[in-house]
Amino acid sequence: MNAHQPADGVHLSLADVETLTRRALIACGVDARNEPAITASVVAAEAEGIHSHGLARLPTYCEHAKVGKIDGKARPVLDSPRPGLVRVDAKGGFAHPAIDFGLPALCEAAKAQGIAALAVTNSYNCGVVGYHVERLAREGLLALAFVNAPASIAPMGGTKPVFGTNPIALAVPRAGADPLVLDQSSSVVAKSEIVVHQQRGEPIPLGWALDRDGNPTTDPQAALAGGTMVPAGGYKGAGLALIVEIFAAWLTGANLSVDASSFADNLGGSPRTGQFFIAIDTGAIAGPGAAERLERLFGAITEQEGARLPGGRRSGARLRTAAEGITIPKALHEKLQRYAA
Repeated sequence: MNAHQPADGVHLSLADVETLTRRALIACGVDARNEPAITASVVAAEAEGIHSHGLARLPTYCEHAKVGKIDGKARPVLDSPRPGLVRVDAKGGFAHPAIDFGLPALCEAAKAQGIAALAVTNSYNCGVVGYHVERLAREGLLALAFVNAPASIAPMGGTKPVFGTNPIALAVPRAGADPLVLDQSSSVVAKSEIVVHQQRGEPIPLGWALDRDGNPTTDPQAALAGGTMVPAGGYKGAGLALIVEIFAAWLTGANLSVDASSFADNLGGSPRTGQFFIAIDTGAIAGPGAAERLERLFGAITEQEGARLPGGRRSGARLRTAAEGITIPKALHEKLQRYAA
């Protein structure tokens, strides 16, 4: 590994990120057939500047594989109960290989039927949801994903968590350009962002989370120790979390967020959460001039000073990190080296 250490951390190329991730996962008991899907997701997150879902998440993946909370050797099982429906049982293992197993079948069904869905059950944290739907868009499909997570958002008017941060993601193929990817949680910010602030010893902005008594807090530890996430847009964010819960947890047969064990600690068995994907072959229904109309829509946004399309920063980050690499805290690098050993 050709890492060098600047004063404020450890510098890694994306090739270094890949090597370190692979070594750590394999050393912690992840099957060699499952590791590539997880590694690719971690590298993609770092490449796009989404560090909370990259190497910062890897110690938890490694720890859960080591202690058996997640079965790193589980092999997903696929079936198709209807021509337009694909189902993958992750068997209490990692989400990434289960999703990778299901996406080709989903693409095939969507192109044959016009629309198809993939339900992933008995699963785990899948990293950046946008990463998965973007791959569908690169196959020419309009893609939508719903993902549930352990409970951390209380319903409006309540104080007890019922919903996870429950992200939703959309990817739209574009002629001659990268797909547009919109990826957002039902909370003001993804819970992993609070974990990153805790790792760095930094306070969180006011308005991200509440403590266990329901009071706004800037202390990431207070937010993580029995606190709750603030829903985006108040009751509308809580409503979005409910929509995601219906698709990702109830419809897939996965654990409801309120019944899922934490993604962050070693307590309980596998969270057995779910992911649900919808893929649409738009060619038959979007009509003539579909590509031009899409760009007309996006142009109406980008022609305004200060406005930008979702995902624009990710594209810029890809170019930057490919050339410059990334820098992570020394403590995180040392922890990952211990797992890799």
